[in-house]
Amino acid sequence: MNGLAKPIILGIEGTAWNLSAAIVDTFDVIAEVTSTYVPPTGGIHPREASQHHADHMKSVISTVLANAMDKEVAPGDIKAIAFSQGPGLGPCLRTAATAARALSLSLDIPLIGVNHCVAHIEVGRWKTPSQDPVVLYVSGANSQVLAYRAGRYRVFGETLDIGIGNALDKFARGAGLQHPGGPKIEVLAKNASSYVPLPYVVKGMDFSFTGLSTAASAALKTSPIEDVCFSFQETAFAMLVEVTERAVAHTGKHEILLAGGVGANMRLREMLRIMCNERGISFYVPEQRFMGDNGSMIAYLGLLMFEQQTLLPLNESHVRPNYRPDDVVVTWRGD
Repeated sequence: MNGLAKPIILGIEGTAWNLSAAIVDTFDVIAEVTSTYVPPTGGIHPREASQHHADHMKSVISTVLANAMDKEVAPGDIKAIAFSQGPGLGPCLRTAATAARALSLSLDIPLIGVNHCVAHIEVGRWKTPSQDPVVLYVSGANSQVLAYRAGRYRVFGETLDIGIGNALDKFARGAGLQHPGGPKIEVLAKNASSYVPLPYVVKGMDFSFTGLSTAASAALKTSPIEDVCFSFQETAFAMLVEVTERAVAHTGKHEILLAGGVGANMRLREMLRIMCNERGISFYVPEQRFMGDNGSMIAYLGLLMFEQQTLLPLNESHVRPNYRPDDVVVTWRGD
C-alpha cells in the first residue's frame, strides 16, 4: 500500500454509453480507465451498449487495477466496490452491477450502490471550490436544478419529458449529424447569422424540450442549419438558466455548479457565467474529465458513503433505472 490513511474505493460507471472504472482516495484519482460505446448509426441502443460493456469489462477492470499497482495501490488496499445503481439504461446498469458484485465477493469487501446524479454533484464539489451550490445538472437523459437542504438534494426544477442532451441528439439525428449531436450543433451554431423563433417552454420551475426539438427539425425546411442550431441552443439554454436563477433567488445560495456531459457546451457556460456575474455569485465547472460519465465520480461518492458506513447488502443490490437524486438520504453532509 502507498501509505495513504484514507480509504481507497473502486467505482464502476455503466449507466449508458460510457463504461468506466476508477480507483480514488480522498485526495485524488489514483487510476481511471474508460471504454466508450459508439453506435455506428443513430443513438444508443441499450442492448448493444450493454454488450459493449460486457465485452470490455474484464479489460477495463484489469487495466485500472494494473495502473493502480503502478502507484503502489494493490487490490487488497481497496476497501469497497461502488457502482452506478441508477438512474440509467437497465441492461447497462445490470452489466455494471454484475461486475461490482463479482468484485465484492472475490475481494471480500463491501458493496456500495451509488446514485449517478448525486455522483455528478459530489465530484463537482470535490474538484472545484464549490461548497453549497445550486446545481444545474444536464446530461443526455437528465436535466434538473437541485440544491441541498435538510439531508437531501432537492429538485427545484426538471424536464417534463426528455433531457436536454437527448433533445439535442434527436434533432441532430434528423439533421443527419452523427451521434453525439451536441458538439456538432455547438460548432454549427458559431456560424449562424440570425435567430429562428422556437418554442420557449418553462412551466413554473420545470421545462420541456420535446416541442423545441420537433420545431427545430421543422425549421430546417426553411432556414439554414447553422441558424437553427444557434436558435436551438439559445432557446434551450435560456430556459435552463432562467430556472437556475429562480432557484438561486429562492434558496439564497451564492454558488452555481454546472454538472453533466452537456455542461461541456461553452455557450451554456457563458450564459450561466453572465447570470452569475450579474447576481454577484460564484460559478463553478469541474475540469472536462469529470463532466461526462466517469468512474471517478462513482468511486468518490462511494468513498463518502463508505465513511458513513452506508453499505449495500448483496441481496439488495438490484439496479434502479429510475433512481431519483431526491430519493437519496445524504449522510455525508451536515446542514
